[in-house]
Order: sequence, then structure tokens, then C-alpha cells
Amino acid sequence: MERANTASSQQQGQGLRRDLTGRQIGMIAVGGAIGTGLFLGSGLAISVAGPAVIVAYAVAAVVALALAYALAEMVVRHPEAGGFGPITQRYLGDGAGFVQRWIYWAAQVVNIGSEVVAAGLYLKFWYPDLPLWIPVVGFSVVMLALNAGAVRLFGETEYWFAMIKVVTIVAFIAVGVTAIVFGLPGQEPAGVGALTEHGGFAPNGLGAVWLALTIVTFSFLGTEAVAVTAAESRDPGRDIPRAARRTVIRLAVFYIGAMLVVVTLVPWNTVSTGEEVTESPFVGLFAQAGVPAAAAVMNFVVLTAALSAMNTNLYVTARMTYSLARDGYAPRALARTSRNGAPQRALALSAAGLALASLVSVFAEATAFPLLIGLALFGALVTWLLIFASHLVFRSRTAGEPSPVRLPGAPWTTVAAMLFVAAVLATTPFTEQFATAWKAGVPFLVLLVVSYLVVRRRRTR
Repeated sequence: MERANTASSQQQGQGLRRDLTGRQIGMIAVGGAIGTGLFLGSGLAISVAGPAVIVAYAVAAVVALALAYALAEMVVRHPEAGGFGPITQRYLGDGAGFVQRWIYWAAQVVNIGSEVVAAGLYLKFWYPDLPLWIPVVGFSVVMLALNAGAVRLFGETEYWFAMIKVVTIVAFIAVGVTAIVFGLPGQEPAGVGALTEHGGFAPNGLGAVWLALTIVTFSFLGTEAVAVTAAESRDPGRDIPRAARRTVIRLAVFYIGAMLVVVTLVPWNTVSTGEEVTESPFVGLFAQAGVPAAAAVMNFVVLTAALSAMNTNLYVTARMTYSLARDGYAPRALARTSRNGAPQRALALSAAGLALASLVSVFAEATAFPLLIGLALFGALVTWLLIFASHLVFRSRTAGEPSPVRLPGAPWTTVAAMLFVAAVLATTPFTEQFATAWKAGVPFLVLLVVSYLVVRRRRTR
């Protein structure tokens, strides 16, 4: 079975083209992670934890950094289509590889839905009476068309999408720090009083900070996208480790810095009610400052951020489906690529998430975003657990062998990260916003296990 898996994995990349450059890969990972989790979902996290949400983002950043290092270490040795999916199959077995890829596909498909719903919410900033389903459908068509083209076009488009986000966040943090320390023209320095004036730094207690980690950890979903680009990288041995390290460091600076600015300049209890999310706290910050033009510009930025994350996640789900088809765990037809190397049939299957977003936006508009996040969270956390488990076995089999990148402190850091992710997963049933994650996730996991047993039996025959 090991030989069969290896042979299959070696063949996986033949239909794809190695047209992604190092700078594109770095921005694809950033683009996938910086989206609604920061610009819109942060409002939910702040409403739960208050100013102490900063601590939650710092803790999650450390775990995401461990994940990036573990992935880079494995992908450099196995730069295959599907990224960590075939690696899990290689080190944990066929069943784990099947379950991980399909549950990750489901998580990201739902995540795509949350991104396009968020994009629709941002557009309602200018057109408040516009039905949400109209921008959802419109953005879906555009992003699908972009992903159906050559990977080089996707990479370049995503590079500039992500660059807009990076430049804006850096400017946002710089302006925010200036307002806090020195004050803006005609204003006194804001100071840091808002961190403790409205009920204290952790107004809802330390337990609430832990509950917020379910939301915050979701914000780092997309860090693993860098591994999926390996099969289309021009130089995976050089580009993947560099992109993994830079991605998480950037995310940590952006998330922690941006959250510090938001909760320092805006009373935390005015950012979100925690029950309904209709506006980004970033946009709200500018609106409360009395600068509507700046708020409109910021709303444009967060709109492009959501579309960027959606664009990357469509790319990731299509490649994951392609990988499953090449290994015989999805219909073979999904492994076919177009003349320009794009797995268009796999992309069409992944468009199911956009259909789900359209339905939810029609029937549950006010709560669409929290619902979609809850459904995606379970699959994402299970995926991370299997990545860390794969890394443990990988390390035991490659002990002492040289590598251009290694996770410091492994295997102990790997075990610690696994325990953290498992604890966050176990917490989701006790959160109001994400109880749906557990209720939907466990039955789906059981369904995947049963499906694998059926598929394996047929393949044996």
C-alpha cells in the first residue's frame, strides 16, 4: 500500500503547472488568512473577550507559527498536489488522508461562503437596501471565472489583492498608534485608558478569553494554504519555507497590532453585540471618528480583503479535490485539467460553497456570517490536528536527516500545539456562536469514515 501511495503521489502534479513565483506564494498565504476573520469576525471576538482579545490573538499566532513550520518541514520533502493531504495519507494511512482532505474541503467550501457573504455585507455599506443575495451571486461568478484561468493569472491577481490588504493594515496600525500616543491634528492623544475603563481589561473574565479563542483561531485558518501551492511552485524547496515563516509573522503583527488599535481607540462594548454582525469594526472606527470618506475607503479595502480570501480558498479547495481524484478518492473526472493547467471540474465542485452562501444569505441574512463560521470551524480544527499528528510521525521517520526548515522544539512543540487545538475544539459546544460546529461536524466526520470504508472495499474488489 505504501508503494501505491508513493507512486500515486508522484503522479499528482503532472496535470498542474509550476508557474507560481515566490512572491506570489507568500501573498497567496496572506490573502487566504487575512479576510473576514480579521475585518469582520474580530467584532465577535472583541464582544466576547473585550480588550483581552489581544492575548487570544497572541496565543493563536504562536500555534499558527508552529503549524507553518511543521507544514514547511514536511512539504519541502514532499511538494505534491494537495499539499498536506497526501502527506497525511503517507504518514497516517489512507483513511486519515481521505478524511482530512474531504473535511478540509468542506471547511473551506463553507469558509468561501462566509467570505462572499461578508463581501455582500461590505457592499451594503454603500447600498443598504440592496438584497444580500445579489452581490453574493455577482461576486461568485467573477471569482469562479478568475480561478478557471491559468494559475499564473490567479497568482498575480491574488498578489495585488493581498498587497492592498497589507498596505492598508500597516497604514491603519501606524495611524492608530499615532492617535494613541501623539494624537491626530486637532485631537488630544487617546492614550490607553479604553483598555481598562469599560469593565477592565478582561471584563467578562478569563473564561471568556478562552471562548474567544474559537473565533480567533478561525482567523488564522488559511495559514495552511501555503502547503497547497507546493505542486505549482517554481522552486518549492526555497519558496515554501520562506513563505511559511513570513506569513505567520505578518499575520501575528497585523492581527495583534490591529486589535490593539481597535480596542484602544473604540470602547470594546460598542464594536459588536455578539449576536449580529453587520459592519466591520475597522469601518466603525473611522465612522465614529467622523471621517466618512475614510470609512468608505476602508470599506473598499475590507471588501477586496474578503474577495481575496475567497479567491485563495477557491484555489485551495479545487486543488484538494484534484488531489483526491488523483488518489482515487473522488471521481476521476475531477482530476482533469484544462489546457492552461487549471482543474476546472474540481473548481466547479468547490463552487458548492457559493451556492450554500446564497441560500443562507436569503433565509438567514442577519445571522449568516456566524452560522457559516460555526460550520467551518470543526473541519478546520480537525485538519490542524491531523497535520500535527502527521508531523509527529514524519519526525520519527526522518530523525537526523538534514532539512532547510525545522519546527523548533519538536516533537514537544508539536504535542503542545495539538493539545491546544484539541482543547479549542472541545470548547466549541459551549459557545453560543459555534455550537453548530460540533453538531454539524461530528455527524459529517462519521459520514466520512463510513464513506472511506465503502470506497476502500470497492477499491479492494
